[in-house]
Amino acid sequence: MSSALAERSGAIDARTGYRATTRSFVSLRPPLPLPPADAPLTFPAFALSLLPSPLPAHPALLDAATGEAVSYPAFLSQVRALVGALRSRAVPLGRGDVAFVLAPARLDVPVLYFALLAVGVVVSPANPALTAGEVARLVALSGASVAFAVSSTAAKLPAGLPTILLDSPHFRSLLHSDQGENDPAPLDTGAVCQSATATIQYSSGTTGRVKAAALPHRSFIAQAAGFHARHVRPRKVNERTLMGAPMFHSMGFFFALNGLAQGLTTVVMTDAATRAGLRGMLEAAQRWEVTEMTVAPPVVLGMTKDRCRLTSLVRVVCGGAPLPTSVAEQFRRRFPHVDLCMGYGSTEAGGISLMIDRDECSRVGSAGRISHNVEVKIVDIVTGEPLPVGRKGELCVRGPSIMTGYVGDDGANTAAFDSEGWLKTGDLCYIDEDGFLFVVDRLKELIKYKAYQVAPAELELVLQSLPEIMDAAVMPYPHEEAGEIPMALVVRQPGSKVTEAQVMEHVAKQVAPYKKVRKVVFVDSIPKSPAGKILRRQLSDHMQPCHVSRL
Repeated sequence: MSSALAERSGAIDARTGYRATTRSFVSLRPPLPLPPADAPLTFPAFALSLLPSPLPAHPALLDAATGEAVSYPAFLSQVRALVGALRSRAVPLGRGDVAFVLAPARLDVPVLYFALLAVGVVVSPANPALTAGEVARLVALSGASVAFAVSSTAAKLPAGLPTILLDSPHFRSLLHSDQGENDPAPLDTGAVCQSATATIQYSSGTTGRVKAAALPHRSFIAQAAGFHARHVRPRKVNERTLMGAPMFHSMGFFFALNGLAQGLTTVVMTDAATRAGLRGMLEAAQRWEVTEMTVAPPVVLGMTKDRCRLTSLVRVVCGGAPLPTSVAEQFRRRFPHVDLCMGYGSTEAGGISLMIDRDECSRVGSAGRISHNVEVKIVDIVTGEPLPVGRKGELCVRGPSIMTGYVGDDGANTAAFDSEGWLKTGDLCYIDEDGFLFVVDRLKELIKYKAYQVAPAELELVLQSLPEIMDAAVMPYPHEEAGEIPMALVVRQPGSKVTEAQVMEHVAKQVAPYKKVRKVVFVDSIPKSPAGKILRRQLSDHMQPCHVSRL
């Protein structure tokens, strides 16, 4: 050990990760070197460097519904063919251009992601359930010059935006050029810096303004390197991961890339499988003998109530929203042989913490320990002073995985980062005496419906556009399956007899399904400050005497 490393180790509490000299917490994981930050390198090139030679014999991708499989040689062949089309300008995209992706999970979506990233194109995936108006706002925000969609989503894209359909013969032809499956050509030209933007992902702010977070290639390189360090061990035969998170979601986007980098088989919940809901997911897990699942909390709850027999399942990675302790305990009783690995992260920061073994998974209620190459501090929400072990405050993060910033939003960037480059999460957290992170509450006002973020202010604007409504506020309401649902407190106009059903229908016509208001309470007034700002912390007390409509 070098003297510098020894000095660093001596300053860190080996049990908690607390470093007194900086009043911050560092990862307790073994040191993990990354490629030099200034070395040109794309995520796909890094991922290819992690794969064994010869390539894995098991499939890279597997359709959960049909069983269609894509081998690792075929996957790389398709990626290289699409890279060739991009470099020849057969597809009008080049380094630094933004490609908007509006498609459900498909076997060719990871191929598309890899190829675009390999040539330095910025990938900007969005939820295909969004309305045309919502899509138009995201396209404008990202500055996309080309879109990739499918026949069922293309009509939502703005007129005039060049669009390539993934379910068209043209796109299929781009994946099958005369390049051979074993073509050794590199996946990038060495001209793309790790600091270059890899993806623009969308995060809803408490003001209702959607923000576009730009994440660099190095973010995904750092996260994949951490997973690779944990996977350097003999593997089970046919280790398979069922990916329950959507590929446009920050969690699903990363795990779609990461499974390929780790040489695993990723079982993709394509449209046909997704339509069957939870039952379809669990049947796929059983049919394909998956060893790992990446899911949101509602799936964990559903698994505790289902009679499925998942004898091959070893691990469930759960994130995207808080999981009630009671549900975690039910899961442990229902599946005593399965590790329930809770994780915590965000669109802006990537993975922050994760449980990685059975011992850590026994710490029910926590979000695991701080991940490789991540440093955090807990700061007092009033004074901003860093806090020690066991004290609650706002979690701030820095490291290679965090975003470079919000696209075109200097005000949001100023609010998101402090003067030393720490990203403020807006979450109230603490770290215990064993280095486990606990997320206590959210300082931000976002509603977590399943794994989605719903901004109350956005829904309030929609509600207030209904002439029958004088005023409205939206708040989270606890729900066993969804975690939280959006509930509207509505003040009717004098003489109005607008009903709960009419209010919900008005909102449902204008927003994506996951944003719908699912409960309505009619009240006399909305608590506000003298400046007119909704006093959100008073909403719960304000509505307690009111009747809550049935879901």
